[in-house]
Amino acid sequence: MNNFWNDIKSPGIALAPMEDVTDTVFRQILLETAQSKNLQVVFTEFISTDGLCHPIGHDKVIHRFLISDEERKLLKEKNVKIVAQVWGKNPDKFSEAISKYVDPEVFDGVDINMGCPVAKIVKQGGCSALIGTPEIAKELVLAAKAATKLPVSVKTRTGITKHKTEEWISHLLEVEPAAITLHGRTQKQQSEGLASWEEIAKGARVRDQLKPHIPFWGNGDVRSIEQAHQLCEEHQLDGAMIGRGVFHNPWIFNTDLLGENVLPPEEKIALLWRHASLYTSYWGSQKNFLTLRRFFKIYAQGFPGANAFRSEIMQTKKLEEVRALLEKHELFFD
Repeated sequence: MNNFWNDIKSPGIALAPMEDVTDTVFRQILLETAQSKNLQVVFTEFISTDGLCHPIGHDKVIHRFLISDEERKLLKEKNVKIVAQVWGKNPDKFSEAISKYVDPEVFDGVDINMGCPVAKIVKQGGCSALIGTPEIAKELVLAAKAATKLPVSVKTRTGITKHKTEEWISHLLEVEPAAITLHGRTQKQQSEGLASWEEIAKGARVRDQLKPHIPFWGNGDVRSIEQAHQLCEEHQLDGAMIGRGVFHNPWIFNTDLLGENVLPPEEKIALLWRHASLYTSYWGSQKNFLTLRRFFKIYAQGFPGANAFRSEIMQTKKLEEVRALLEKHELFFD
């Protein structure tokens, strides 16, 4: 097995997997502006192994694994690895789903989601609920490793209702995942409060003691490449993962740009139009156009009249309406 995680020069940078966010279109948007030195790994949206193995559910979830031809070219050009993220609690379903649907010719790795705190998923015993069932969690890692030649990593949190970082990370290290990314919040915290990088460091020190060869990354509240590097150096980590930071600045992976508040509005609107156009072209009616509203908030900020424009664009329901609104405001879009 070629574990690409070991080949990434420290500190590495990754785009975190986010549901209804990191589809192939948005990954392409970010890759187009990213510098290779600032982005080494991207993830798919997370996908249920039960859903993949279900005769009806399969067709409803498989789109999360799709990679456009344009994105594939960018991944190769910029030497960025793409990892398929899965979740569930049944080892047999992990084996079946990964062996059938995670093509080693398409993906560079598999990541097991043991961090999502969403209640409906936790009730099913998946994602961050696995922190409370470490024996099942270890079975899943072993099942995934047996089902593929790709490196199998884990993304997780520090605990359920309180931090149990050292105990939990010790369990995971027993089955030697290819890498571990630790989000510095408990399940109970959801996205509230500040991520604890001190807890992330505790996990890394357990790694140092038990399995020093396993890459250990941190995640939580990273807003810039500079901050990511500082956190990795301070806490002796191999890399950092950026998630919601892209909502503050979609150019975050290009340090030659000065930041969202000084970029001219023409660039922001041009990227908004490109994103909406690509989304419609690639997904058509397969996905809900209204999902784009969360992205419109990213682009429609930081320039005169942005608040009024944002209020209007959040009401659009199809690409033609976006175009009409841009024409109305005499904004650049093509």
